[in-house]
Amino acid sequence: MKSLSKMPAVLAGALAAGAAHAAVNDLPGGPAVRQLNLHAAATRIAVEQAWLHWFMLITCTVIFILVFAVMFYSIWKHRKAVGHKAANFHESVTVEVIWTLIPFVIVILMALPATKVLVASKDTSNADVTIKATGYQWKWGYDYLNGEGSGLSFLSTLDSTHREISNAGAKGDVPDNYLLKVDNPLVVPVNKKVRIITTANDVIHAWGVPAFGIKQDAIPGFVRDTWFRSEKTGDFYGQCYELCGKEHAYMPIHVKVVSAQEYTAWVNEQQKKMAAKMDDPGKVWTLTDIVARGEQVYNKNCAVCHLPTGAGAGANKPLAGSPIVTDTDKTKQIAIVLNGRNAMPAWKQLSDTEIAAVISYTKNAWTNKTGQVVQPADVLAQRGK
Repeated sequence: MKSLSKMPAVLAGALAAGAAHAAVNDLPGGPAVRQLNLHAAATRIAVEQAWLHWFMLITCTVIFILVFAVMFYSIWKHRKAVGHKAANFHESVTVEVIWTLIPFVIVILMALPATKVLVASKDTSNADVTIKATGYQWKWGYDYLNGEGSGLSFLSTLDSTHREISNAGAKGDVPDNYLLKVDNPLVVPVNKKVRIITTANDVIHAWGVPAFGIKQDAIPGFVRDTWFRSEKTGDFYGQCYELCGKEHAYMPIHVKVVSAQEYTAWVNEQQKKMAAKMDDPGKVWTLTDIVARGEQVYNKNCAVCHLPTGAGAGANKPLAGSPIVTDTDKTKQIAIVLNGRNAMPAWKQLSDTEIAAVISYTKNAWTNKTGQVVQPADVLAQRGK
């Protein structure tokens, strides 16, 4: 009787969960609710891959139905119950030739379009824009190497608000782009051939966007490449497709495809921002200025793991009151930030000024009030040690 009395509460909970799921909508350029088919294609390669997928599926299904239909018909029609007796015969050259030629022809007909698509997907020559995508634990670094925008460089990290939603258990309504929103999306022009060179800084990652029909491993010490030419503008999403550690689920890919005019304007804006951020590694900072700079770096890169309060979470150790952070020997913390330790990844991709700033911030934030300042020259001296 007790279990029956709980039924209304169980039903109410199920209806509430259903209502929460109902609030999730399809994400243009990303996954759709109850999606069964491939992503809507945004490139010619993706269109051909979708056609190839259905061609192979239908061909295999037809062969399966024909073969098993003949087999079951033969078993049923010539069963012993209706008086049939097993035949006694030896091999037939004609049958051998037929059942060799027919599969051979089928395989050739399936291999020709597959080879065409595969060869086209590997042709990275004559690219309009070349971008290097470097996998880090756990973010992507983008360097524009050739074409319009050459020289631009930035990191792309999961939006901190989405990580906070995940830490809270993703209760209630969540954004349609949950765990796919980043602070700096990769921006490319529409109808231009974009070559993506992949590599990694630590472990194996994989860069891919389903709507573009591409996926390429990013391997430390090796260089791989792929390409796409988006025929549509908009936002397109992917994720790291290689299990790369405990933050693997928080390493999204966001590609923003814009018109040629918008891309040029974006490049100009980014170049101005980069020029404004150029820091002199020999500059000597005041405590107030470097702590203010460090707070920005911390909130963007560190707060998702160590929390805005510095209290840490799970395997991520607290920074507030940490003996290493408050130690007068600043080289200890510099070494950890540069090279990583245990669950802490390496942060060598940050500039000397950014690392000096974030360490200075942690040494003077919360209850740490040490009054210590780390200068960019201190970090530079520790690189490579």
